[in-house]
Amino acid sequence: MKKEPINTPNAPAAIGPYSQGVKVGNLFFTSGQVAFDPKTGDFMGKDIQEEAKQTLENIKALLEAANTSLENVVKATVFIKDMNDFGKINEIYGQYFTENQPARSCVEVARLPKDANVEIEVIAVIPE
Repeated sequence: MKKEPINTPNAPAAIGPYSQGVKVGNLFFTSGQVAFDPKTGDFMGKDIQEEAKQTLENIKALLEAANTSLENVVKATVFIKDMNDFGKINEIYGQYFTENQPARSCVEVARLPKDANVEIEVIAVIPE
């Protein structure tokens, strides 16, 4: 199977030597996303919920660039700086994944890029 990098100006540019996402067969893997504004590159979010929302908007843009959507996400991994924010993140996450929620892992980490409080990556199926 061929590996195809997927990049879009509607999601933040990579800040290192990696692709925004990679398509392999009918699967799409996003790189971890944080709350960057794709137009300015500025970090967005006054609180954890605004960060989570911008992060999920970035994921949504990547999925669209790969011809798939949130409904086709099969696995999500959520990295958070403080497990005490789990409930607040879930409130926003639940607004994006309303039906047939994907499998998910959530782990607390010591530090995230640009000192973000949340980072999310997903794996999605690309419908044929």
